[in-house]
Amino acid sequence: MTSVPCGDSAQQPDPADVVCARCGTTAQGPPLTWTCSVEAGVRRYFCAACAREHIRAIEGRLDSEWW
Repeated sequence: MTSVPCGDSAQQPDPADVVCARCGTTAQGPPLTWTCSVEAGVRRYFCAACAREHIRAIEGRLDSEWW
């Protein structure tokens, strides 16, 4: 029987995984349908559903904290 170390990679997201900054959905690599925004020097990704729901705010360049 083998023991599983505390920092098991199965419990931590893969560095290539992208997480939606709004709803927490994860995807492997940035999908083409997702939106990327740089806010205060931080890159944030939004899934297609969140981007579609808040498209007017995104086009108006409002930070995600406002929507």
